[in-house]
Amino acid sequence: MSRAPTPDAGPGTDPTPVEVLRRVFGHREFHGAQREIVEHVVAGGDALVLMPTGGGKSLCYQLPALVRPGTAVVVSPLIALMQDQVAALTQLGVRAAFLNSSLDAVAAREVEREFANGRLDLLYVAPERLVTPRCLELLARTRIALFAIDEAHCVSQWGHDFRPEYLELAVLHERWPDVPRIALTATADPQTRVEIVERLALGRARTFVSSFDRPNIRYTITGKRDARAQLLSFIANEHAGEAGIVYCLSRRRVEETAEWLASRGVPALAYHAGIDGGTRSERQARFQREDGVVMVATIAFGMGIDKPDVRFVAHIDLPKSIEGYYQETGRAGRDGRPADAWMVYGLGDVVQQRRLIDASEASEQHKRIATAKLDALLGLCETAQCRRVRLLAYFGESIEPCGNCDTCLAPPETWDATVASRKALSAVYRTGQRFGAVHLIDVLRGHDTERIRRWGHEQLGVYGIGKDLETAQWRDVFRQLVALGLVQVDHEAHGALRLAPSSRPVLRGERIVEMRRTEERPVRRASKRATTLPQAAAEPAHAATPDDATRLSRLKAWRLEEARRQALPAYVILHDATLAEIARRLPSTLEELAEVPGIGARKLERYGAALLERCRV
Repeated sequence: MSRAPTPDAGPGTDPTPVEVLRRVFGHREFHGAQREIVEHVVAGGDALVLMPTGGGKSLCYQLPALVRPGTAVVVSPLIALMQDQVAALTQLGVRAAFLNSSLDAVAAREVEREFANGRLDLLYVAPERLVTPRCLELLARTRIALFAIDEAHCVSQWGHDFRPEYLELAVLHERWPDVPRIALTATADPQTRVEIVERLALGRARTFVSSFDRPNIRYTITGKRDARAQLLSFIANEHAGEAGIVYCLSRRRVEETAEWLASRGVPALAYHAGIDGGTRSERQARFQREDGVVMVATIAFGMGIDKPDVRFVAHIDLPKSIEGYYQETGRAGRDGRPADAWMVYGLGDVVQQRRLIDASEASEQHKRIATAKLDALLGLCETAQCRRVRLLAYFGESIEPCGNCDTCLAPPETWDATVASRKALSAVYRTGQRFGAVHLIDVLRGHDTERIRRWGHEQLGVYGIGKDLETAQWRDVFRQLVALGLVQVDHEAHGALRLAPSSRPVLRGERIVEMRRTEERPVRRASKRATTLPQAAAEPAHAATPDDATRLSRLKAWRLEEARRQALPAYVILHDATLAEIARRLPSTLEELAEVPGIGARKLERYGAALLERCRV
């Protein structure tokens, strides 16, 4: 199918990338660097592609796979990702299959036969399977069009998604030096990019770096008061009835949060590695195929999830790094429409993350890198400037303030916290650097507790000197002191706070400390950035008139019925944006329907009559 001449091509000629883009994928033009990447790989060049989630990375290898002779082999780390991609390609009429542990022996042998006989356009393979002698021998039995290494950041030993088997993928270059390779990732800081090139032997590859900016995502980070209540308020006020992901650090917190949300009317499911595989698969299927499901999960859930209409990603625990935060928040708004990345965090999160680093069995070098990554994330959390500017600067990109984050939409106030900081630091010192923030705040506020009396801290000069600030304000002060590096957490002393060397100038009155006020403030949805968003992001996901809206509802009902019949996620049939455009244009012929973006030749043949019928009603 894939390399047969198209109607636009002359006799005996191969289809061009643009012709395949139109005929198979139903798109009239490339976006961003897609054309340049595709042409480079089609010509046989290696490539490293850094492109944000939702930016069209998959097309950069899928399209060359349909132009170059042979079968493309795609290395993918997750079963869910393979299944989604193969299902979507099959809908387009592309001969695609996967090899992973979800197949029984009979099904796997059938896929291997199809591959060996050259009857596949793309074969998706898990990395641990690909590097086995059996699989390498299989690959040698047919012509390879290209190798695509998806989620290439998994090769980084310092990264958040490290997969040891990725380190062995350099064997592809050793055995097939003339076959082009394309490595793709949605997140990679400069250090990780160097690792990808070195470990995958991509020294001659051309690097394509797209902007990491996701302008349709609104970033909001606020102080943690009552995380579950804050989360429920956010969902109810901003995203009632919409799909979202809530990330938690521990399995227990996942279970408790999902149960609590469900008891308050939110259709929430729990997902973590401790749940049996069958239940996880069932819940993931519900999330992908049903509207409005909220998945509460650890980071075991998410990578490779291709659901385009996730309207929010929330964190009620602090991630480990900016890379992890960016990767996880990038699962929102893949369709380009407005979405939210929302997070609450507090001093306890910082203490817990630092404890995990110190308690790990990693090398001292690894611990230093992990600490630096956490510090960079804390800088993002505490900044009073544009979050997007700070976020993208981490990836080496410079932009103007975005107008679509909480600090732009509701600029935070800053205050001279020098006196408060000196009081807090003095309390740390005078109590012997042996206590956590809760006890220190009790001392500063002059509370009468059994613990204070037992240690005689009511006799200290710092006792009661902090009554001018409320307990919540002192929590903010101590959190920001840790984030600023003025106070350190001693995990061997059960989270006690100790003075850092950098605190001395503050105590001596030689340094001014400014902090941001972290009271929650309303963040308005509209912003100046709305005028500069891509059209798909700036416009709501519905048609413009009541009649269009009625048609769109009818089209979605048909799509849901069709998806259930085929046991597929609805977006694999047709995306919301395609249905909305059909409702708006109201095509009356197959020729007019073929002009709608997202309607390729196979979908026109398969669904054209049904779509036109629903447009006529």
